[in-house]
Amino acid sequence: MQDAISNILNKYDTTGKYLDKDGIEEIKEYFKTAIDRLTITQIIAGNSSKIVKEAATRLYLEQPELLRPGGNSYTTRRYALCLRDIDYYLRYASYSLIAGNNNVLDERLLDGLKETYSSLGVPVGPIVRTIEILKEIVISEVKSQNNHITNKEIFNISFDYISLSLSEQNI
Repeated sequence: MQDAISNILNKYDTTGKYLDKDGIEEIKEYFKTAIDRLTITQIIAGNSSKIVKEAATRLYLEQPELLRPGGNSYTTRRYALCLRDIDYYLRYASYSLIAGNNNVLDERLLDGLKETYSSLGVPVGPIVRTIEILKEIVISEVKSQNNHITNKEIFNISFDYISLSLSEQNI
């Protein structure tokens, strides 16, 4: 797992070059958004249980068939696994946010997910919707707890990346 700075430096190191104007600008942007990323990550960490619970509640209100016999969240065991997965998505989104890039999502969350969900017969639609709900809740939490975020789009990146990656996998 690498942060944005490590990725930038690795890119230059592999070519044996010094940082140029573009590399320095990328690093400046990373530091410019650091306080926002820290604040949002702190809000997520401090409210993770509430966020996960609300995401599950909203998902199951929208798609109650998931809780009925034959649904992917039917039985207490499956429901608990779904809650665990929602927590994973939120936690890894926060890691990606603080690192300033999505490598951790590929390395620790998304690689192999297609095969896992395929083998279990888990449909991707409700998962993508859950990620969208998580993003909506995080945006709401950030707005209610801190109106000093200067880069309002920064917290969309991780959630959108997860959603897009899962959608592209055509599970």
